[in-house]
Amino acid sequence: MSDIKLEVCVDDADGLYAAIEGGADRIELCAALSVGGLTPNPGLMALAGPPPVPVYAMIRPRPGDFIFSTADLDVMRRDIDAARDAGLAGVVLGASLADGRLDASMLIKLTGHAAGLGMTLHRAFDLVPDFAEAMETAVELGFERILTSGGAKSAPQAIDRLAEIIERAAGRLSIMPGSGVTLDTVDALLCKLAVGEVHSSCSVREPAQDPRLVEMGFVSADRRRTDADTVRAMKAKLAAHSPR
Repeated sequence: MSDIKLEVCVDDADGLYAAIEGGADRIELCAALSVGGLTPNPGLMALAGPPPVPVYAMIRPRPGDFIFSTADLDVMRRDIDAARDAGLAGVVLGASLADGRLDASMLIKLTGHAAGLGMTLHRAFDLVPDFAEAMETAVELGFERILTSGGAKSAPQAIDRLAEIIERAAGRLSIMPGSGVTLDTVDALLCKLAVGEVHSSCSVREPAQDPRLVEMGFVSADRRRTDADTVRAMKAKLAAHSPR
């Protein structure tokens, strides 16, 4: 049986290198993780590819909701092109309707444009009113996996719901728990969930060296950075839970 895989989300070059050094199996490449992740800039995409491990670029053109306009679609198509041109393995997509359901029409356009790339459905899934309906949409559109916290703020808060989602997926795609997956919480998740991969920032808090940066609003007071040792420690925990 395969080991449980670790996807690490990063939003800068140092984080990318730390994730690779620590042994991440896959990297979700973003900008602005402080707002849930946005599309990384073309320079960071180019730096990441072709990478030694698969890298998937977040395709989300702005912070806020996942209700995208025609103008947003034009931007996202170009961002998908940038990820392909950089030699990245895949993209991370999602789109919502006003009532929280997946926007199947928008996703058909995005997944069609991403043909040939791997595809992850992001946590727009966590906003849907009906997980069963959204699951079928994701399967029909050819997503490889769904990144989800089970509809809660963090995955450890929704273990029972995640188990239901995994059962409904029935191996048709991978259910990857994410949000709040840390060294302190991952054991509780993996003792109850049969998953093949998990998603984590593997980050540590790093206070701003210059407090004026916080005062001026240039950096968050709760700044975090991807840590190679934390990636290694998470990999060790996953190995301990992997099927033998």
